[in-house]
Amino acid sequence: MVKTSRWFPITVAAALCAGGLIMSQTQAAEAGTSSQPFGGQLLKRIKENMALTDTQISQIKNVLKPEKDNLASLAKQLHEARSGMRQAIRASDATEASVRAAAAKVAAAQSDMAVERMKLYSQISPILTAEQKEKLAQFESRVDAAVEAGIERISDNIAEYNTAPRQQLFRHLEQLGQYKGRGE
Repeated sequence: MVKTSRWFPITVAAALCAGGLIMSQTQAAEAGTSSQPFGGQLLKRIKENMALTDTQISQIKNVLKPEKDNLASLAKQLHEARSGMRQAIRASDATEASVRAAAAKVAAAQSDMAVERMKLYSQISPILTAEQKEKLAQFESRVDAAVEAGIERISDNIAEYNTAPRQQLFRHLEQLGQYKGRGE
């Protein structure tokens, strides 16, 4: 049960992404233009990797189409809340209370989006075959592993920088091209 709930958001995000991409590509095709910057290559890869049939694509579009405005509104609210939190963190008069208030807005927007994703997942999941669900689970596992590895690298780098002598830190920054030495 824990695995399912941990992967649930990623599953829904992938399903929503695939459905959203399918919808935008279809609308662009109907209009005779492509709204995808890479000519629909991402949509093509999702369709191929998940082995979605034309019928499945149509069914997913039918699930997502009535929710288009609601999803756009929720995405905009989440973006605005995250932007507000960044501003609160960087404000010259930032306080713990102001940052917590901004973070609470992000949490509320994420909660609203999670509920919508749950509703959509319950409609999209039955459309997918057992094999497609397994492919999605494998993708989620790779994403989880990549995120965990990234967190570990960040943690290791922070620990290294906290214990490194000043000159070692400057040498490392020079190697990255982010610092021009001053002969230290």
